[in-house]
Amino acid sequence: MGIPIDYAERVYAGVLGKIIGVYLGRPFEGWTYERIMAELGEINYYVHERLGKPLVVTDDDIAGTFTFLRALADYDYRPDLSPAQIGQTWLNYLIEERTILWWGGLGNSTEHTAYLRLKNGAAAPASGSSALNSQVVAEQIGAQIFIDGWAMVAPGRPDLAADLARRAASVSHDGEAIYGAQMLAAMEAQAFVENDTAHLLDTGLRLIPPDSIIARMVQDIQEWHAQDADWRVTRQRIVKHYGYDKYGGNCHMVPNHALIILGLLYGQDSFQRSLAIVNTCGWDTDCNSGNLGCLLGIKNGLAGIDDGPDWRGPVADCLYLPSADGGRAISDAVSETYYIVNGGRSLVGLEPVAPKQGVRFHFELPGAVQGFRAEDSIESRGTLWLENVVGHSRLGARSLALHYRHLARGRIARAATGTFVSPECAAMPGYSLVASPTLYPGQTVRLSVEAGTDNGTPVECRVYLRSYGADDLLGRSYGPGTRLEPGSRADLEWCIPDLDGRPVAEIGIELSCDSRADGAVYLDYLTWHGEPDVCLGHPAGEGSRHSQMWRRAWVDGVDQMGWDGPEVYRLVQNEGTGLLIQGTRAWQDIRVSCEMAIHVARAAGIGVRVQGMRRYYALLLCQDGKARLVKALDGLKVLGETAFAWRQGEVHRLSLEAGETRLRAWIDEQLLIEVEDADAPLIGGAVALLCEEGRAAFGEVRIRPARP
Repeated sequence: MGIPIDYAERVYAGVLGKIIGVYLGRPFEGWTYERIMAELGEINYYVHERLGKPLVVTDDDIAGTFTFLRALADYDYRPDLSPAQIGQTWLNYLIEERTILWWGGLGNSTEHTAYLRLKNGAAAPASGSSALNSQVVAEQIGAQIFIDGWAMVAPGRPDLAADLARRAASVSHDGEAIYGAQMLAAMEAQAFVENDTAHLLDTGLRLIPPDSIIARMVQDIQEWHAQDADWRVTRQRIVKHYGYDKYGGNCHMVPNHALIILGLLYGQDSFQRSLAIVNTCGWDTDCNSGNLGCLLGIKNGLAGIDDGPDWRGPVADCLYLPSADGGRAISDAVSETYYIVNGGRSLVGLEPVAPKQGVRFHFELPGAVQGFRAEDSIESRGTLWLENVVGHSRLGARSLALHYRHLARGRIARAATGTFVSPECAAMPGYSLVASPTLYPGQTVRLSVEAGTDNGTPVECRVYLRSYGADDLLGRSYGPGTRLEPGSRADLEWCIPDLDGRPVAEIGIELSCDSRADGAVYLDYLTWHGEPDVCLGHPAGEGSRHSQMWRRAWVDGVDQMGWDGPEVYRLVQNEGTGLLIQGTRAWQDIRVSCEMAIHVARAAGIGVRVQGMRRYYALLLCQDGKARLVKALDGLKVLGETAFAWRQGEVHRLSLEAGETRLRAWIDEQLLIEVEDADAPLIGGAVALLCEEGRAAFGEVRIRPARP
């Protein structure tokens, strides 16, 4: 089975269906049908504003789905990817008690229980087994809510999708939970090539045990659907025969899987109607809605999502993936689509695709805005709206139109996309948004713009960013600009200047005119490249030591952090190794330097090419009087070491450089270790401060490109 010709667009619809479904159901997650009907009525559209909640939020359904799928890339897209390797992916990207999961405790949260099993040495699938965790714990819903990505990398291959779902689900679940995950994954994979709902259900049933509860329940719902046209009657039957009172735990797979099947059968192939049914039914609304939305997105494509109210506009493609890989936390549906697409292509031996030569924001999928929004401020309100359009691109087929009206002297139109945690996200309830900025001083921004031919007057176009300054107030910095005559095009470049340690929150375009005008400017692409050149310490400015956002730019994987002492960073780790991480996978050939003093610790140091909690290179001063250059990758490997006597509280300057496969380490400006790592080298990653079981202090962190 080859890759469908419309694979990327169908995956995009699946990703959108997933996040729309989650955002729709999240505000009333856990409510009963009775409460929903009494307080909200039938759920036909977003209700977050009625409940005083944000729409785009961090959520385990989204973060787990797109994070755990990284096991494929991390293990070279091996077709024999094992549950144990997926379990290692959990340990690498999860930060205990902080990211992705509901950390509800051993025996209470299924995923937390599995994480603790993995951490304490029980490899998957034992980590998720009923034998170790009990049947009730092992059969909760998490196996299903994280499964959509495994289906989307196997288009038209339901057997493979079900097998990948089994492997991934077994990290944390067992029994009926795995069967439900396999059922859904098989249907989603088959939906790339099959439109008939009955056939999709038959495909899923073929791949799970016929005597399982999931199989019997699906068949019961099919019979009830044939008997009665009212979904409410069938819902009552589900409550009677498969309700929460029949299955223990906090959120069992069986009742919630039943509601997905209910919504699928009674939704009459309508995205809006199907999600209305599954959400109005209650229970685990964001999970059920997200899974069903993904299935229908794949099955019916973007046209199915757009056949109804505007689901996509309020979302603007935005999604958040908080993990130990903080540079990928601020993401969008298009970026995740191509990550999945290239995973699916790799599994069948095809080369990856990179629209518009691999730029970050390319708008190549219909309707995509990739997080760009028009600024809503006093000076710009009502002057700008955005639209994905065909044409106006030299490198591809589509562009982002910035339509402006009544733009005149004294009025400004701006559109930007996020590169870090926004002020609104900083106060977001529920799952916290752990993230690093994606754009840094020293990197070069490139963009291409074109003025509409029907513009009545020239328009000034300028690139800008906003960064967090003193007291976490956003300040604007400007790059180059150009005057666009009607029909003209310009390419702009801007090397981001030193910002005194202020994290970059967003990047955007500003438009202005000398006289009143209506028109459009088309953004072909926006991207950046190069290595950072930055000092990460207390940002300059009055009140900055009391600001929070420069701290949040660090992904905190340490037991305790001290921010306000005489040192810039104080790391305290009670057990194992803690990492304080900042940066992105795009960083490759860099040098990081920092002063460090160990007070008491087994080891402490600095890291480069950090790809999570258990994938990195590090230079460590160790308790046994050695300096070691180590590689963490499914265990710890010493690449080089030398004797180095150090004393408690003594300050030393550490430097570590990665250039291609070469690693070099200095202490107090003396080159001590130089090695080549040609055996599965880590390519790209953030920087980190590390502490193993103890306390260490660090000064400001200097990052710059590696020397030739």
